[in-house]
Amino acid sequence: MSFQLATDPAKLDRPNEDFAAVGSNAAVLLDGAGTPPGAESGCVHGVSWYARTLGGLLLSALSPGASLTGALASSIEYVNRLHVGTCDLKHAETPSATVVALRWGDTDCEYLVLADSVLVLDRFGEAPDVISDNREAIVGRELRKPMDALPTGTTEHSQALREYVAALANHRNRPGGFWIANTEPAAAEQAITGRVHLDEVTAFTLLSDGATRLVDRFGLTTWRNTLDTVATDGAAALIKQIRQAEYSDPDGRVWPRGKAHDDATVVYGHPNG
Repeated sequence: MSFQLATDPAKLDRPNEDFAAVGSNAAVLLDGAGTPPGAESGCVHGVSWYARTLGGLLLSALSPGASLTGALASSIEYVNRLHVGTCDLKHAETPSATVVALRWGDTDCEYLVLADSVLVLDRFGEAPDVISDNREAIVGRELRKPMDALPTGTTEHSQALREYVAALANHRNRPGGFWIANTEPAAAEQAITGRVHLDEVTAFTLLSDGATRLVDRFGLTTWRNTLDTVATDGAAALIKQIRQAEYSDPDGRVWPRGKAHDDATVVYGHPNG
């Protein structure tokens, strides 16, 4: 298995809250849920620390034989122990993260997807198989309307963003809402999981939601074209295209969004590379 990885922060003066890593038998991508400027999280470490710490622990827990959901649950519990003494883990805005995980053996690959990062399988002779967890998008569709009606970057938009994030928190990790990694290990059981034979797949692509914008928010391209861009020009080329689109609409008038730019991360792997 061979991989390439590219990541780019939304802003140079803020930490990249995405995390991705590849090991000998597994790969992980996490997208930390950022706290809007001016909002408190109850955590002295921050979202970037949370995504990086959970991601590293999860990668090390994905040993052969362990269940993917079990590995994620135990990793969440371990992170809880690391900062329960210094942070308010019951705070509504305590750090959280989406999770995509792959683990492969000699003949097949298992995957896990929790919240709105995406895994795309490029299959022989078929359309790409897009594995995504859209429960947060469904919940947020109505909640985000006041924010999306305002120009990105304005004081009014920033306030609406804080209100949107606070409202979304009321639906986090509960039935009828959406599930994400934060302080509740049982959320791991709500992840989308599956298995695919390696001889059915030509490539795996893991993307944070900042790296899927061209398709699912801007509607400028297709998953097929996205995979072709990464395969031909590299993972960084896809992120460059996203940045160009974002800069063409800085106020979010064409494509309403919470942030003008988002952290963007792509992990691209070949089973027989």
